[in-house]
Amino acid sequence: MEQGRAMDGTAHLAVLAREPRPAGGEAEQRARGYAARVLGDAGFQVECERFVYSAFPGRLATPIGGALAGATVCLGASLALMSKNGAGALVALLAGLLLLMVFTATMLGVAVLRLPFMRAESQNLVATRGSEAPRVWLVAHLDSKSQPVPSLARVSGVVLVAGALALALVACGLQLASLPHRTAWWGAIAATILGAPLLMLSVVGARSPGALDNASGVAAVLAAATALDPWVSVGVLLPSAEELGLAGARAWARERAAGTALNCDGVDDDGELTIMYTRTRPNELIDVVRRAAPHGLGSGSGLRARRMPLGLLTDSVALADRGWSTVTLSRGSLASLRRVHTSHDSLAALRGDGVDVMATLLARAAEALA
Repeated sequence: MEQGRAMDGTAHLAVLAREPRPAGGEAEQRARGYAARVLGDAGFQVECERFVYSAFPGRLATPIGGALAGATVCLGASLALMSKNGAGALVALLAGLLLLMVFTATMLGVAVLRLPFMRAESQNLVATRGSEAPRVWLVAHLDSKSQPVPSLARVSGVVLVAGALALALVACGLQLASLPHRTAWWGAIAATILGAPLLMLSVVGARSPGALDNASGVAAVLAAATALDPWVSVGVLLPSAEELGLAGARAWARERAAGTALNCDGVDDDGELTIMYTRTRPNELIDVVRRAAPHGLGSGSGLRARRMPLGLLTDSVALADRGWSTVTLSRGSLASLRRVHTSHDSLAALRGDGVDVMATLLARAAEALA
């Protein structure tokens, strides 16, 4: 990093988190323009790459998936409790599970780019410096969204529904083996009643300023990128429509060879730093991040590395699907997830104490990787 150049992530956060930034909207464009000016002043060549996508997966896949899972469990339980052998319940469960798996796999994949309905468009900000291709990319999504339920409730809904489906299969097996099964069936029904509505309520709105998710991540990336020496081979990607099926990252990665990326998504004032990954664990990349950790974020093995939790999606998922070595860096707690995707995710609840510390981590890791 350039000696004497101060981090100014908190100042970036104050600008970026002023208002909700729905994908493709004017507020997101204002945030993108601000980021372009910051990076341009630091010597980056900045481009805005337009892409088109389907908003269907991001807006409706979770509610529909919750309804399908709920219907599968309830139908299977009804058939089981009204019969003696449970064969009909097993058929209903397996058919529902197959339909749910196909639907989920489709919605989580490239359907967001290919579906012909609910088409929308937005732009990714892409910044590079120098003539060489970047060896590492710093990534953070610009858009924000709101939902009737916070992110923690949605994650809980996914866990409850997954547990309900597993318990229903256990109950069916017990019934087919002529063992006590009614308690298991009622347990599956209870978990479904608790979990499925949380998913069905996960419709997209635009009432959250997205201070934590993800103005904080963008601010950290801007501060890191502008603090780096010009010789460091780093690129900056600020995708749009992350909140709508990772559309921006998927569109961008489709046109590029795989590389290395550090994605930053959510930097709270307090909480544990988490290094999240998907698919194969990128041990070398995780080791680099751990060695780069400054005072204030922990050190060495104190940085927790874990697989992406069930029910969470970040842009590193889209990149990993295309063969990238990538992790998502985040700092927070369950209290953080309780306000993500709500109107409470504002500057009133976020001081930005951790943004500059995260920026230092990103910059040091980028230097090591470059």
